[in-house]
Amino acid sequence: MKAEGKGPDFITIDGGEGGTGAAPPAFADHVALPWIYGFTEVYQLFKEKGLTQDIAFIGSGKLGFPSEIMKAFALGADLVNIAREAMLSIGCIQAQECHTDKCPTGIATQNKWLSSGIDPRLKSVRFAKYINTLRKETLEMAHACGYEHPCQVKMKDIDISCGDNNKTITLEQAFNYEKDPVAFESMDALMECQYLAGLGRTLNALNKH
Repeated sequence: MKAEGKGPDFITIDGGEGGTGAAPPAFADHVALPWIYGFTEVYQLFKEKGLTQDIAFIGSGKLGFPSEIMKAFALGADLVNIAREAMLSIGCIQAQECHTDKCPTGIATQNKWLSSGIDPRLKSVRFAKYINTLRKETLEMAHACGYEHPCQVKMKDIDISCGDNNKTITLEQAFNYEKDPVAFESMDALMECQYLAGLGRTLNALNKH
């Protein structure tokens, strides 16, 4: 990538915690690295080559909670994928039937009879409430750390427990690197960005006229 200026736009690191609930227990428990170890290993490789600003890093694997999102952003992730928690918000009961096409809730199936049991008017509201609450609480955590946006959180801001001796150390101490800072001016600047919210603001203004 560095020599030719070519490469992917993003890389998704999916930890061993993720995946279908129907995975064999031996695979779910013992195959693949936990997300935090897999991500930090890959991120440091790109950091050593000076490429972290040229690619978007996506975290995946039980990251659907504010504390986990804060940790992911502190380690260098730019965004996270969320599946398990989103499915739970619309009624997944973890029946472990994903691979049979017989999901009793109608979520993880292509069976028309089973999927007809999902009421989109109800489930869409439940999903929206989950996402809105997740974003709100994540921002509250960022504000409590003195930042405007979670992307500003640093590894030294988050402590992790090391064993049962009551010892805690920062993420920076644990993984022996510091994430490259993310370019962030302010939320107002994002709102004015022509490629993001600014485009929506412009279209709304045009519609009013």
